[in-house]
Amino acid sequence: MQIFIVALVISLVVSLGIYPLVIPFLHKIKFGQSIRQDGPKSHLKKTGTPTMGGFVFVLVPIIVLAILMPQALLDTKIQIVIISYVGYSLIGFIDDFLIVVKKNNDGLSPSAKFLLQLILAVIIFFMYRNVSSMGILIPFTHVEIDLGWFYFVLILIMFTAESNAVNLTDGLDGLSSGCVLIALAPFILFSILQGEYGLGVFLMAVFGSLLAYLKNNFFPAKIFMGDTGSLALGGLLAAVAMVLKQEILLVVIGGMFVLEVLSVIIQVTSFKLTGKRVFRMAPLHHHFELGGMNEKQVVLMFWCIEAVFAIVGYLMGVL
Repeated sequence: MQIFIVALVISLVVSLGIYPLVIPFLHKIKFGQSIRQDGPKSHLKKTGTPTMGGFVFVLVPIIVLAILMPQALLDTKIQIVIISYVGYSLIGFIDDFLIVVKKNNDGLSPSAKFLLQLILAVIIFFMYRNVSSMGILIPFTHVEIDLGWFYFVLILIMFTAESNAVNLTDGLDGLSSGCVLIALAPFILFSILQGEYGLGVFLMAVFGSLLAYLKNNFFPAKIFMGDTGSLALGGLLAAVAMVLKQEILLVVIGGMFVLEVLSVIIQVTSFKLTGKRVFRMAPLHHHFELGGMNEKQVVLMFWCIEAVFAIVGYLMGVL
């Protein structure tokens, strides 16, 4: 157990040391966030806040794992998780870079971003099918059902949906990073219970680095993760759920992300069919914000809800 704590502490301390250097550097090179003009007006003051801060919590944990457990990098399942993490981060980086260059919120087109996410999911699937079954575990029963090639469809949905869901949730200071930290906890426990210690060490390193990011991202944020971080975290959660055979529980453990996506789907569908909006603004966190709650209150409320989802998901996985 000692190595898990060491991974967390090293990653936390190193990342805490890096962010005070990264933030002024990103300011200097004018890598600032562009804020949606159609979003809450209170967010316009965040324009220019350094973005792409996610690259720190993507790179640091990989280096920490390579130092503490270099042999783990030979494990195909861990390779899949790292490729997912870095791959989706690179897609996000391209999007962020284009936004910074154009000085508006138009980065990669939705179709181009989706295509890249899809291609990466296909690569991950073919890597995974060589080391595991195409089945899913049914909660409470511990029965595995073989989906055959339908598992391929499931993986495509998981990766594209989860990466975009975390991205949608990244709309308030500390919201997405806090929810991901909470969602990581059950998966860390699952990895230890299943004897996947290398994966557990890596996730603890991610936890430590993400905690350092949250310190700088909580209201008022000094830095944003950008798509560089949000797409990476979504890809990470999907990959971890896959290699730990907790695909179904990803929906429960990541319940807050599911609610955010559903709010957007409901809002768009309602407006197209009836011309009326169900929420004051979507995603869901903006609905509460425009209802009079301040940013901190919304974030803390969502963290609490996500904690309930995480606990329920964990219990479903062990009972």
